[in-house]
Amino acid sequence: MDGPSESLAGLTLTHFSDRLASAEPVPGGGSASAICGSFAASLLAMVARLSVDRPKYAAYQVTHGRALATGERGRTVLLELADADALAYAGFAAASKLPKETVQEQAARDEATRVAARASSEVPLTVVSECARLLDDIVAMAGRSNLNAASDLEVAARLASAAARGAAANVYINLPMVGDEAYAATTTATIEGLLNGVERSAAQVSELVAGGGLREPESE
Repeated sequence: MDGPSESLAGLTLTHFSDRLASAEPVPGGGSASAICGSFAASLLAMVARLSVDRPKYAAYQVTHGRALATGERGRTVLLELADADALAYAGFAAASKLPKETVQEQAARDEATRVAARASSEVPLTVVSECARLLDDIVAMAGRSNLNAASDLEVAARLASAAARGAAANVYINLPMVGDEAYAATTTATIEGLLNGVERSAAQVSELVAGGGLREPESE
């Protein structure tokens, strides 16, 4: 199967939804997770813009500036990862269709499948890492930004958490096909550590938003 003919980021929401709902395997859950993460990043950037230069929140300007940069970077990177995930899966699908009539062909097919499976695990692993990075700044912004947009921060946290969980599922399903137990063990440990942090951060955002007030500025 060929990769996507156009960037997913260039599609309208309706067109992307149509593509996702079709019988074609690309785009799939990995790309959907990355795009979900990009929405979280966009919300973080929005809340930062709604907070910066507001006298009431002047004490938090350093936090706002960093969050804005993180959100802008995150939404771009995660949209790129949506395309990368689609390409990685297309590569795996192509490898699985290679001929296997001879011993040599089978060996070449097995090797191509292992390489493609590794790529198909590395891309969503990066998505998980990016979502964890977003959540660090979402937590920092909770109680230190425009209180009228507090619920948007919680939505951002929940989207980032869902994106990380979805991407992690794609990592787990591809690891056995990589054929490298050491890589699988290391990657699994990395994923579990990231997801634990993601869940803690998302819970912290919910608690801070529910509190409804402002907190102390970050220590420099």
